[in-house]
Amino acid sequence: MIGERLVEDMTTPERERAERVESVLPTLRECAEEADRTGTFPASHVALLREAGLLGLVVPEKFGGLGGTLRDLAAATFAMGTACPSTALAFFFHSTSASRGLLPLEAIDAGLFADNEIPAVRAFAEKVLTRMADGIWLANFASESVKTAGANITIATTAHKVDGGWILNGEKSFGCATGVADYYLTSAKLEGYDTAEGLATFFVPRDAPGVGVRAPWDGLGMRATANNGIRLDDVFIADDEALAVPGAFTKMLTQSRGSFVGNQLAIAAVYTGCAQRVYDEILTATTTRTFADTGEPIASSPVHQLLFGEMTRSLQSAYLWLRYQLAVETAEVPFKSKSEVFAQWRLGKGAVTEACFQVALGALKAGGTSAASMSGVVGRSLRDLAMGLVMTFPAERGMLEVARIVTESRANELFATAPEEAAR
Repeated sequence: MIGERLVEDMTTPERERAERVESVLPTLRECAEEADRTGTFPASHVALLREAGLLGLVVPEKFGGLGGTLRDLAAATFAMGTACPSTALAFFFHSTSASRGLLPLEAIDAGLFADNEIPAVRAFAEKVLTRMADGIWLANFASESVKTAGANITIATTAHKVDGGWILNGEKSFGCATGVADYYLTSAKLEGYDTAEGLATFFVPRDAPGVGVRAPWDGLGMRATANNGIRLDDVFIADDEALAVPGAFTKMLTQSRGSFVGNQLAIAAVYTGCAQRVYDEILTATTTRTFADTGEPIASSPVHQLLFGEMTRSLQSAYLWLRYQLAVETAEVPFKSKSEVFAQWRLGKGAVTEACFQVALGALKAGGTSAASMSGVVGRSLRDLAMGLVMTFPAERGMLEVARIVTESRANELFATAPEEAAR
């Protein structure tokens, strides 16, 4: 199976879950070019993934899911990335929603919540997981256009308490499945707090009054992700659809193996799957086509030999970084500290995405003008993989943060709140 090209030592249950992923790949591959051309997420993919049970891939079986882990998710996003990177990316963000359920439950078990806080925290966490297992698509909305120097993600969206619930106002600039997902799992800051202690999470129904869609996203990246983002204008969310316990967000952070979105490496698996696909495509094209004068395969020329040597090295570099990160984040007995895992990933994310981009760049050169078309795999992959260079953070920021960790024993925060004047 395709997923085994990344996760080479699958167990029997993992193989069974991977077979579900394998079953949807032909449809994803068939729709990929048209979805990219129109910049539209195929609505039929929601039902396709739901019927395969994949929307609950990483939800524990006791909540109705398939019981998969980060290994399953990485194999799934990698395999989907070889077929339709846009769908793989959207699926990744849905799957990261599980952390909003799993981490609070782990924090409860670790004794981090007071007795009076536990019922609300547990109810919200279990609601996240059971909804995913039931086939409800959750879009994970955190990122915003507001930036602060000390954090990767700054939350300016506000939550104001009213009778029976909360009023949300703000704008989310990044989040796949806009207009597609059933709920937008949305981060906002509570009134009266100016640190991450005041961050809260809300289920925002897609069609709730006051929920709008930002202008269509015409980005240099995966075009069929429905990545427009949302606007929230006085959106009412009931109390039982919110995790608004002060400090809950930061307590959850402490329970992840690496960063809050502890399954971040699965997004790099999307890019690696895309890189593998373009590598395979250009290899086939240049070994089956021949020079008119010599009859030798095009791939036999010295220039192509050099390009394939470089592409192979880059692709294997991506695999090595991913597999090692997967090992340190999924070992039953952790063998690295949280800070070490975090630092490893800050380097690894940039190394993987830059290596994958180099594969696509090499494929463009190897294919020549015939490959330089946006309707082909090479052209689409070059643009798709360019997004990896900047998504979440560029390689340069990761290296800078690791340098600070090494030399100054400090690192940037993952989440922060924006000053009041910036939120207006």
